[in-house]
Amino acid sequence: MEQMKVDLWLNQNMKYFPPERIMELRNKLYALDDEKYIVVSSAVNNLKDPTTIIIISAIVGTFGVDRFMIDDVGMGVLKLLTGGLCGILWIYDLATIMGRTKQKNFDNFMRMFI
Repeated sequence: MEQMKVDLWLNQNMKYFPPERIMELRNKLYALDDEKYIVVSSAVNNLKDPTTIIIISAIVGTFGVDRFMIDDVGMGVLKLLTGGLCGILWIYDLATIMGRTKQKNFDNFMRMFI
């Protein structure tokens, strides 16, 4: 794959992935042929925006909506039934939900290469 094309795609979509995993992602994208690259690069439509998730977490995070949105159903149910563990888990998620969202995006994206 062309280096310029991959770097351009990464610059546009870097916010969806953990910064420490960008090099690994770059190496995987370089190894793709053009047809597979088109399929993989269009998968960005399925990624969750970390900024949107943290805003939702701040507004309705005590009800577990943020966890449901990143497909963490078990914790979403726990937060829903306990009011975010009386606010403790809600505060914890405010500090960590962006990182969790980026990691989930990375994991889901890397499954496409298997």
